[in-house]
Amino acid sequence: MSLIQQHKKTAQLIGVALVAAVGLGGCATYKEDFARIDSRLDSLDSRVQGAAQSAESANQSATQANQRLDQMERRVQQLETAPRRTPRG
Repeated sequence: MSLIQQHKKTAQLIGVALVAAVGLGGCATYKEDFARIDSRLDSLDSRVQGAAQSAESANQSATQANQRLDQMERRVQQLETAPRRTPRG
């Protein structure tokens, strides 16, 4: 093997090693990105859970208000359909 061919192989190996080092070095920065994304997802998850609890509470309040309104409506209908009383005196 000639000296030029040996230098070519050495240069190729160094090139492959550099590409591998840069590629693996780039993966390290993704860990920070993933950590930041996970943190944001956790924050969003807690906000969604809080909103769901608020919505459930509002739904319960609305149900109670509707029940009370139905009771009042029945009472008003009873009063409207009751025979009129004649005034005394």
